[in-house]
Amino acid sequence: MDRRSFLKASGGGILLGGLGGLSAPAYSQGAAARTLKFVPQANLANFDPIWGTQYVVRNASAMVWDTLYGVDEKIEPQRQMVESEEVSADGLTWTFKLRSGLKFHDGEPVRAKDCVASLARWAVRDPMGQMIRAIQQELTAVDDRTFKWVLKSPYPKMKLALGKNNSPVAFMMPERIAKTDPFSQITEYVGSGPFRFKKEEWVPGAKAVFEKFADYVPRQEAPSWLAGGKRVLIDRVEWVIMPDPATAAAALQNGEVDWWENPITDLVPVLRRNRNINVDIADPLGNVGSFRMNHLHPPFNKVKARQAILAALSQEDYMRALVGDDEKLWKVMGGYFTPDTPLYTEEGGAIMKGPRNYDLAKRLLAESGYNNEPVTLLVAQDQPITKSFGDVSADMMKRIGINVDFVATDWGTVGARRAVKKPPSEGGWNVFHTWHAGADCVNPSSYTAMRANGDAAWFGWPKSDTIEAARDEWFAASTFDAEKVAVAKMNKAAVDDGMWAPTGFFLSYQAWRKNVSGVVKAPVPFFWNVSKT
Repeated sequence: MDRRSFLKASGGGILLGGLGGLSAPAYSQGAAARTLKFVPQANLANFDPIWGTQYVVRNASAMVWDTLYGVDEKIEPQRQMVESEEVSADGLTWTFKLRSGLKFHDGEPVRAKDCVASLARWAVRDPMGQMIRAIQQELTAVDDRTFKWVLKSPYPKMKLALGKNNSPVAFMMPERIAKTDPFSQITEYVGSGPFRFKKEEWVPGAKAVFEKFADYVPRQEAPSWLAGGKRVLIDRVEWVIMPDPATAAAALQNGEVDWWENPITDLVPVLRRNRNINVDIADPLGNVGSFRMNHLHPPFNKVKARQAILAALSQEDYMRALVGDDEKLWKVMGGYFTPDTPLYTEEGGAIMKGPRNYDLAKRLLAESGYNNEPVTLLVAQDQPITKSFGDVSADMMKRIGINVDFVATDWGTVGARRAVKKPPSEGGWNVFHTWHAGADCVNPSSYTAMRANGDAAWFGWPKSDTIEAARDEWFAASTFDAEKVAVAKMNKAAVDDGMWAPTGFFLSYQAWRKNVSGVVKAPVPFFWNVSKT
């Protein structure tokens, strides 16, 4: 019996036992109210927001490290650590001044040299950072609170680059940490954000703990996503890792945890029947599912093999496996950008929405030279999204004659292994599943998965001059109509290249107990301005 059938057959009865033999800590009522227990989407297996781009890492990092700017709910960048900025008349020199009183968790003041080192590390890994780095003349500290970025040509989207919420986010770290090689992981977790990370209490696979940073000085503006006043109203946040959805649902119902980031759709009716629980859509901009292929190694180093996947992959199968039969929660995509947003286009995307054509897929696969070699599919079992997608993919790939090497693992391992460029036989991979927050996919600016600049691209390392040229055309566009033309070209080029395969657009839920207030709809779970009674 599969997961969905089992949960339906159980009728919610499996939820009554809570955590079984696990006893809850004996908190006083006051201490319990000051501690928020949160079930994240996945285990926090590693903790470096520049080295790793998993959302679970980004979400934890937003608590610990602050940003120079932060996007608000309109995805517009606002000042955060920055007090002011000046741009020269020719657009080539940006001068930034930090707010006074900013302090790291170790008691040291935040200095301009820390920001310079942080930006230098970030710019190596981030697509927008790479663009700035390519036109950089110098990035230097002027004094303790002022630094400047001098460019060879203008970059009007500078503030968006420094304030965007998609990974890698431009988090500011102490200089000594930021000097770590951007392709190696940091081992010290000191930031200047509203929470400090309790490294001594970190048990990967079980728990991560964050405590209020008493010396954090929030901005005075109203809070809005990563912008505005980040006021911490609780003393401690405990991330409790619960990969089994039934266990997480039981814990939420019994009051053993306070907030569950992504309850699976099957359990939502059960949670809604509990008068002590709120359930709502987590983010109205939703998510774009992804079947990500490695362009470096056979068979997906050949465009016809990638095209075979586009011909065979049924987005409806993925969506029904993950979200269920409620078609208000998902839709099939003929493009790569967020549906129902201004730049969404299905230019060239008929192959992704038409009837599935297994005969065409088999022919394309044969023409690519594929000869039954094992194809390594990484599937994280502790993440409901990737687990559901992986099961569908294994069946689809076998149907068109692919010899599937199904690697059942955890999300942390996927995060590490997908960075390996070696062949699958040497620890690399051919396919992994992920998803992209719709807020990250509304335009090309911060859409990491749509870079096609080879070795510098996101995992899979696609190389397409046509895709990159269309992206550059969007950045250079002076009107919205010109932007739409550029994005249509980019979408068609990505389809023609078989860059990667969307598995559908979907909305997801979040659930929290009614004694918790301040939970917002956003692509990131924000813990500031959240309180518990």
